[in-house]
Amino acid sequence: MAELRLGPLLRYTDGSCATVWVETDRPCTAEVRCADGARGTARSFRIAGHHYALVPVGGLTPGTATEYEVLLDGTGVWPPPDSRFPPSVIATPGDDEGMRVAFGSCRWAAPPSGGKGRVGPDALDTLSARVAADPGGARPDVLLLLGDQVYADEISDATREWIAGRRDVTAGPGDQVADYEEYTRLYYESWLDPEVRWLLSTVPSCMIFDDHDVIDDWNTSAAWLADMRATDWWQERVLSGLMSYWVYQQLGNLSPDELAADPLYTTVREASDGTDALREFAARADADPASVRWSYRRDFGRTRLLMVDSRAARVLDEDRRTMLDPGEAAWLREQVMEGRGDGDGDGDGGRNGRNGGSGSSSDGDSDGAYDHLLIGTSLPWLLPHLVHDVEAWDAAMCGGERGARWARIGERIRRGADLEHWSAFPTSFDALGDLIADAGTGPGAPATVSVLSGDVHHAYVAEPSWPGRTPDARVAQLTCSPVHNSVPLSIRLGFRFGWSAPARALGRRIARHGRCAPPAVSWRRTGGPWFGNQIMTLTLRGRSARLRLEQAHANRDGTNALRTVTDRELT
Repeated sequence: MAELRLGPLLRYTDGSCATVWVETDRPCTAEVRCADGARGTARSFRIAGHHYALVPVGGLTPGTATEYEVLLDGTGVWPPPDSRFPPSVIATPGDDEGMRVAFGSCRWAAPPSGGKGRVGPDALDTLSARVAADPGGARPDVLLLLGDQVYADEISDATREWIAGRRDVTAGPGDQVADYEEYTRLYYESWLDPEVRWLLSTVPSCMIFDDHDVIDDWNTSAAWLADMRATDWWQERVLSGLMSYWVYQQLGNLSPDELAADPLYTTVREASDGTDALREFAARADADPASVRWSYRRDFGRTRLLMVDSRAARVLDEDRRTMLDPGEAAWLREQVMEGRGDGDGDGDGGRNGRNGGSGSSSDGDSDGAYDHLLIGTSLPWLLPHLVHDVEAWDAAMCGGERGARWARIGERIRRGADLEHWSAFPTSFDALGDLIADAGTGPGAPATVSVLSGDVHHAYVAEPSWPGRTPDARVAQLTCSPVHNSVPLSIRLGFRFGWSAPARALGRRIARHGRCAPPAVSWRRTGGPWFGNQIMTLTLRGRSARLRLEQAHANRDGTNALRTVTDRELT
């Protein structure tokens, strides 16, 4: 009898359909049955000895929530008979309903080997407990996980012991993840957590990778990549990382129509073993990042979400260094401006038919307009001013502005200090600012444009302004990190200073040494910095938007709770 190894994860939802992802222990037919009669089935597919199914569920009624169960070869496997959680549900949005978007990044399933200070309660676990305690109450309509869902380079003691039992950890990459099987272990450790497992079964999720999903500082620079490719272990590491990301995260980001049009998904499902096809795809994605699009678009009624790949889509050559390759940048502009009277509006997400991306979903209004634009990028666009200026200076040094010696120094600093955010790609930083200003200005402008990010292990709100123009939309950088990770004192002190006036003055001096042009946008911090395990929620209703930040705290009775740190209107 087939058994459920991992899942179910409720992934895509719109007014009439949904997808549910599962991993099973053997080949089988997975079925989802809803209490209202909606259902769907899918035959499992095989990757590297593991079996998966993504079940499309049709016939859902807009504006309803229906309980569901999962069956494998006709036998019920979810919910478990001894479950202490409420039934999992598929909730579909109605035409006039608002929505709650919860987001965050950087989650250790367990502290890594060696320990890195106090970690504290898991914000995702704590959110799950609150939703389970009041299943009829307010809950997120979608959960955005903005990178570092797993840590391939900072593993727990239990995973390290498991790895040491299957190979020699004295050889590269040591006690970091080496292959596909070891990546699957990370997802088991993270998603088998009872609270997280139940939360992901009942709240739809959208995901995008960041560096730790593969390795710290992934694609920092061309020199970094050359050094990695010179090792005898990197090729297997990166291909396995991309393969596992496609299976565990990317598939669920896509709509049923997009999945049906995806040639790789079709090949994998029809093959007796899809490993070779997926590995070939990953090798192509690694060799030519422009051949694949990991970014995607989701429309939730009058809210448009664009999840942007700010890791694999980079151009790393120093003389043309950009965060997004030209095709990716053009796609982003098209998706932002569709319905605004600019861009071709064709919604093509497949890079001339190649796998990996998603265009427009069918769940938005027919005219393509939106009241709120959410740009999800794992790395913040607007950083503390000192950090921004240091990254811009370093980019100038590495580009040869002060000669070869400074270029070598700049590369060492870039790697040692993780200087590879949007501000380390000045052309892309300004281009994103221009696009946001264009999107937020003129007839049909949305009420808000929000850049949602994580990575930097603190939370804050920053608001930009543009010389000579004032967008009609309220624009904000909303950063929330970590969900569950350590925040050492050095990080707290460093970022508090980074936002200060003396740090800003210091940054300007550093930027002058690099002969850096002033950024095309200025900004000010209007909230934070806040430190702790935390989650942000945007509540969008009509053209109004409200932001709430909550942190996980331990109570004296041993339970955990989310406490509101800030609650404010954005419009």
